[in-house]
Amino acid sequence: MAGAIASAIYQGLIRRNAVYLTAIFSSAFAFEIAYDSGSNRIWDAMNRGRQWKDIKHQYMVKDEEDDE
Repeated sequence: MAGAIASAIYQGLIRRNAVYLTAIFSSAFAFEIAYDSGSNRIWDAMNRGRQWKDIKHQYMVKDEEDDE
């Protein structure tokens, strides 16, 4: 079973250099996006209520109040 999986991986990806490099670069790009999204979500969850995007409504003056 393991030999068949290894053979399929070799035949599908590693046999040709261009396909192998494309698979490496595309998987690295996908991992970067996933890691960045995950770390941003963790950061936002840990700092909820302390970031500018959470408190800017308290400091921004509405245009309607300036017109009066």
